[in-house]
Amino acid sequence: MILSENIKENTKAAHQKLEAVVVRQLKAVRSNADYAEVLKNFYAYFNAVERAIAPFITSNVLPDYHERRNSSHIKEDILELGSDINELPAASAPSVSNTLEALSALYVLEGSIMGGPYIVQMLNKYGINLGTSFFSGYGQETGTMWASFTAVLNKYAESPTDHERAIEIANETFSKFGDVFAASTVEK
Repeated sequence: MILSENIKENTKAAHQKLEAVVVRQLKAVRSNADYAEVLKNFYAYFNAVERAIAPFITSNVLPDYHERRNSSHIKEDILELGSDINELPAASAPSVSNTLEALSALYVLEGSIMGGPYIVQMLNKYGINLGTSFFSGYGQETGTMWASFTAVLNKYAESPTDHERAIEIANETFSKFGDVFAASTVEK
């Protein structure tokens, strides 16, 4: 089994647990201010993970890394909603010590973009039309960007031990992302 499929298969429970918390909070959004609070969770966590993986994800590893969605896009959305990033929730990234681990953590962040269009639809239904550029992902290129990312990820795992470690890091990334949302007070 290729690594990206192995990660997907072995992180289903952690992914579903995180998704349930995020969707519950998004369904509680009734104003731009509510939505900005949810985005602060995303911003704080994405920023923490980006700092942890920065030493290992270079343009030699992932040539289009600087074109990918990141926390700066979330920050722009927060500002567009009339909020700021002064008071952010605590967020801690998994401990990453090599390129495979960094790509495994990035798998979770990149994967969250795949569900973005559904989030934008949900927000629009609640009358939220600002601050959705991050969740708009890569537009028509979203599938292509995901495929190019997973192709790079899959090159970095050669042994069953590599797969196990990558799955551990991805599960930890989902779990620590959930911790940020669990501490949030957005839910009504």
